[in-house]
Amino acid sequence: MEQEYDIIVLGTGLKECILSGLMTLSGKKVLHIDKNPYYGGESASISPLEELYKKFKTPGPPKSMGRGKEWNVDLIPKFFLSTGQMVKILLHTEVTRYLDFKVVEGSYVYKGGKVHKVPASEKDADASDLMGMFDKRRFKKLLLFALNFDIRNPRTHHDVDPHKTTTRELFHRYDLGLDVIEFIGHAIALHNSESYLDRPCVETISRIRLYCDSLSCRNTSPYLYPLYGLGEIPQGFARLNAEHGGTFLLNRAVDEIVMDSGKVKAVKSEGKLFHCKQLICDPSYVPNRVRKVGRVVRAICLLNHPVKHTHDTSSCQIIIPQTQLNRKSDIYISVVSFAHNVASDGMYIATVSTTAETSNPEKEVQPGLELLEPIVHKFVSVSNLLVPNEDGKKSQIFVSRSYDGTNHFETECEDIKDMYQRLTGTELSFEKRSPNWMSKFIR
Repeated sequence: MEQEYDIIVLGTGLKECILSGLMTLSGKKVLHIDKNPYYGGESASISPLEELYKKFKTPGPPKSMGRGKEWNVDLIPKFFLSTGQMVKILLHTEVTRYLDFKVVEGSYVYKGGKVHKVPASEKDADASDLMGMFDKRRFKKLLLFALNFDIRNPRTHHDVDPHKTTTRELFHRYDLGLDVIEFIGHAIALHNSESYLDRPCVETISRIRLYCDSLSCRNTSPYLYPLYGLGEIPQGFARLNAEHGGTFLLNRAVDEIVMDSGKVKAVKSEGKLFHCKQLICDPSYVPNRVRKVGRVVRAICLLNHPVKHTHDTSSCQIIIPQTQLNRKSDIYISVVSFAHNVASDGMYIATVSTTAETSNPEKEVQPGLELLEPIVHKFVSVSNLLVPNEDGKKSQIFVSRSYDGTNHFETECEDIKDMYQRLTGTELSFEKRSPNWMSKFIR
């Protein structure tokens, strides 16, 4: 018997699971199919450790790595800003019931061959060795302006037109030096190229606010990471879907996407036909509907020590701004460890990632790898950055973008919100939360 669904979702990557959960919550009948026997797609969490060595066709692991089942290695690790969009989605769907988060202990930026703590408060600025005395004063003035800025209250704009004044002009107004501009733009506002300087400054002001607001919730860094790794999130959404009548089919081949007059009609899987009005999927299910716009290189490194110059933190983020290495894109390093229950006692997982710019991507992440030495084992992958050819409104097939080279979720959230808007015709919005909401799910 043929079965009818409002929406079929192919793949259990993070974006697909979130959209599936949002659709189920809004009363849609959803079927979720994955060709893999595990959750997560290309953003899966690998456990036990033996599976990681097997995936990269490498002998191991050595006995010194501890018990394999104590490891959960994320193939695409990304941090959450604690007041960012991803956390709002998790709260909105109440998937936080199934998750525990822990604060990431440090946020650092690379300058002149050294790693420095990112200053994002007046106290941090005073103690920072990234700036001289005069730059500290100017930086604090800009920080104060951004924190008091309210788009609805022109009195807080101080003669800056947020939609016309460019970020470059705003920085010039505060007489900021190039070094200060670099860490504000890349380590606080988290821009990954220089193009932001010539766009309206309202975007950068709100990004500075987001970082500082996230930091104020917990003092060590603005970032959060789930205990046991990102693999917990797709499983949390699977539980949410099951509670609301959604159906999951794992380890199931997709034979064909059936079209009728240019519009999706059904999915054929292992000879069975499942009808739908809309289809959500990752690029691997529709190779003819996506195009390559670049490549991302990632090096997963297993360490038996904390990263040097990070004050022995058990987790941190390090950003190497592009101009430090004469590149077009930043290099990101995320470090997690046994403290997040993703590695054996005393062990660390550091991942270096960036957008590939040459034919030798592994060499491009070398400056990041040097900061991590000595490395017990490294696993390097290069993946294509794929984007959909069309918006899906005609075919009703909505394809997510591949995960980029950043190690935070803000750009991925933009994709989720954009897909939601195209799927439903309405904007994804979240209710306001009380200031103490975070304490409920952070260890």
